[in-house]
Amino acid sequence: MKHISISVLESFSEYPGLRHCSISDESGELFYHNVLNDAFANAINDGYGLEVILDNTAGYAPSFLDEAFGNLVYDFGMDLVSKHLKIISTDEPYWVEMLNNETFPQWEERRSTGNDPKITASHEPWIRFIKGKMVKQNWVEPS
Repeated sequence: MKHISISVLESFSEYPGLRHCSISDESGELFYHNVLNDAFANAINDGYGLEVILDNTAGYAPSFLDEAFGNLVYDFGMDLVSKHLKIISTDEPYWVEMLNNETFPQWEERRSTGNDPKITASHEPWIRFIKGKMVKQNWVEPS
């Protein structure tokens, strides 16, 4: 499968923050809502996969990665994410392993139980894959 490629460094920040907008600038929540959600949906709509390059930033808090990529699993499901997402990290290959083995299964469980992610700031409407269709709306209000 052909992939569209984005880099966290080039599309977001050299200094990724923590999990939520309420506790950190350049948070995983912000990266998900400002970059990753649309990039993933657009790649799928165009018949591609999405490759996300984690390299060359100042580093990551695990909470940033968990929030950003966990939300992707929550909104699109493990099957679509597994099929269409490729994460690249030559600097820290552990991040890819952590996401695949811990984050993705935990967020798929969360999705299956309907435990909505916490939203700490207002965001533009975002896409979820619901019953075979891409649906764009504000799914959760900030708390």
